[in-house]
Amino acid sequence: MNTRITELLGIEYPVIQGGMAWVAEYHLAAAVSQAGGLGIIGAASAPPEVVREQVRKVKELTDKPFGVNVMLMNPNAPEVAQIVVEEGVPVVTTGAGNPAKFMELWKNAGVKVMPVVASVAMAKMMARAGADAVVAEGTESGGHIGSITTMALVPQVADAVDVPVVAAGGIADGRGMAAAFMLGAEAVQMGTRFVVAKESIVHDNYKERLIKSKDIDSEVTGRSTGHPIRVVRNKMSREYLRMEQEGATLEELEMLTLGSLRKAVVDGDVVQGSLMAGQIAGMITEELTCEEIIQGIVSDAERLMAGRK
Repeated sequence: MNTRITELLGIEYPVIQGGMAWVAEYHLAAAVSQAGGLGIIGAASAPPEVVREQVRKVKELTDKPFGVNVMLMNPNAPEVAQIVVEEGVPVVTTGAGNPAKFMELWKNAGVKVMPVVASVAMAKMMARAGADAVVAEGTESGGHIGSITTMALVPQVADAVDVPVVAAGGIADGRGMAAAFMLGAEAVQMGTRFVVAKESIVHDNYKERLIKSKDIDSEVTGRSTGHPIRVVRNKMSREYLRMEQEGATLEELEMLTLGSLRKAVVDGDVVQGSLMAGQIAGMITEELTCEEIIQGIVSDAERLMAGRK
C-alpha cells in the first residue's frame, strides 16, 4: 500500500501511531515501527533528557523510521525541538500550537514535519510554513480534540492543501482506513487502538476498561476551559463535568485532574484516573500485538478498496 506518506517517511504501511502522553513511549513506538508503521514517542511534558533517553531506546529496538510528538505548549518544547535534531529523529508530529518557530531548525536538519490540525485554516497555515504533511484530526479522537468530525474535516483539508493528509480520529479497523482513503487521506493515525496493543505499557485495568467500553461511553470534559478532552466516562469525569456546570474556576478543575493521566496509565486507577480514549473504544474487543493490528487493518482496507467482500 504505497502512498506519498509511505514514500515520504520510508515506512512500509501508511499507519501512524498517535503521540499519546504517558502511553506513547519507546516500547510501543519501536513495536509499531518494527511492524511497518510509524511509531511515535509522545514527548508531552516530559523533561527533555527523558525524551532523549526514549529516542535512544527506540533506536536500540529498531532501525526503522520513527518520530517524536512535540507538544508546543510545553515550556520545554524548544529544548525538545533541539534534541530531535541532535538525536537524528527522522519525523516530528506537533500538537497544541504552531510549530513555525521550529520549522527552519527541523527542515535544515532533514526532519519531516507533520503538524496535527483541526481546521482547514490551520492546515493551510502549516503547509505554507513548510510542513511535509498534515494530520487532520477529527473530534472523535481521544485526548485533546477539535470540533469538526473526521469525515467532514479530512476531505476539506485534502482539497485545501497540496501536501499529503493523514486522517486521525475514529479509525480502528480496515473499514475506517478505507473510508479515510476515499476521503482523500494517504495514511491514518490511530491512538486508542494502540493503547490496547500487547506492547503498550498501559496498565491492564485501563486496557480492560477500553475493551469493555460501549459506543456511548466516551464524553468530553473541559469545554468551558477552551481545552476539551475526550475520555471514557468514570467517577472523575462525572465530577469534572459537575464542577464545570457549577462554574468552577480553572484552578479548581486543574486540581481535580492533577496527575490523573498517570493514575490511569501507570497505576491502573480507572475511577479517578483520566481514561483518554476516542469514540472507537467500543470497537476494541481484544488485545493484539502491533503487528497484528497493522496487518489486520491494512489487509482489510486493501480488500475493501479492491471491491472484494
